[in-house]
Amino acid sequence: MQNKAIEDYLQAIYEIEAEHERVSTTALAEWIGVKPASATAMLKKLSDMGLVMYEPYQGAVLSEKGKTHALEIIRHHQLLELFLAEVLDVPWDRVYEEAHRIEHALSEYIETRIDEVLGHPTKCPHGTPIPSADGTVVPRSWVRLADLHTGQTAIVSRVSDYDAELLRHLSTLHIVPQTTLTVTAVAPFEGPVTVRIGEEEQVIGHQVAKHIFVEDMHEKPEEH
Repeated sequence: MQNKAIEDYLQAIYEIEAEHERVSTTALAEWIGVKPASATAMLKKLSDMGLVMYEPYQGAVLSEKGKTHALEIIRHHQLLELFLAEVLDVPWDRVYEEAHRIEHALSEYIETRIDEVLGHPTKCPHGTPIPSADGTVVPRSWVRLADLHTGQTAIVSRVSDYDAELLRHLSTLHIVPQTTLTVTAVAPFEGPVTVRIGEEEQVIGHQVAKHIFVEDMHEKPEEH
């Protein structure tokens, strides 16, 4: 599949569907950056192609065929992100945009070579699991930092990667995957979250905290 617009939509639907049972036209339009009418037209097209199951006013979900295509392009994107970061030393706030430029033209041969050179990685620079070549995806077990309570200690598993400004801001706060933090205060009514990282405390706005995904250390299985 070499249609950039279709691949972008499939990738967006997959990401939204990971947190919602069905993907609404409004949510999809906001993610892509188009008007709802354009998103609706594309959903109808994807439905005709057998890539999504779409019902007007009820939203859409990927079909198995659509999910396969979505995971393929996501794998391309995430391998490219890691290659750009580790081999070309591209800053982590730029790899999303640069990978997005290339992902649609990546051949299966180059994908395989990148995977081999990187040692068959399992996560992108921002902590998102990379789908395997056969489409297997590690189940997502993280929660949003915004949903933690005072006193909880967690490890940052992933951060949203599509907003360069957000990534630069998180870097200044020293919040990257594998960072351990403890919530010391949560303001009411969607107020900021205060966390301790090492000996320092950082105040994180609620909207930013929604883009930081963590794993509660007390819920991690014991390692043997």
